[in-house]
Amino acid sequence: MSQTTTNAGAPGNTELHSALFAHLVMQQVNMALMFMGRLENPETGKAETRDLDAAKMFIDMLEMLEAKTKGNRSAQEESLLKQSLMNVRMAFVEAVDEKAPSTAASASAAASQSPPNAAPADSSGSAGTSPGEEHRPKFSKKY
Repeated sequence: MSQTTTNAGAPGNTELHSALFAHLVMQQVNMALMFMGRLENPETGKAETRDLDAAKMFIDMLEMLEAKTKGNRSAQEESLLKQSLMNVRMAFVEAVDEKAPSTAASASAAASQSPPNAAPADSSGSAGTSPGEEHRPKFSKKY
């Protein structure tokens, strides 16, 4: 045990600390993504129920790690942390913007079922419609 404390500045320990730092960052990122429903739980093999508060807590821990280690990171550690934070923040914004899975499923099911009187409007098309807009239901006013 005394070897570990006396060799704290040895090059091998620097590499070990760098690897442990990278592992810690990736662990926090993976947990955040798992709670956003972006990754499967390795134990169950299924995506977790979204818990954005838990995901935010893991992002906050990464931000704390960034603040507390400022000035003590290598260029590689700096890059890893910066990229990881950027990616997980973007995923969080996308997760917040998404509708809940049950709401999205019922909304898409409702959109795919069109009323019988809407069929002629869909088949006529309009000159200003682009191919990307075909998936959206078209409505017309009838007086």
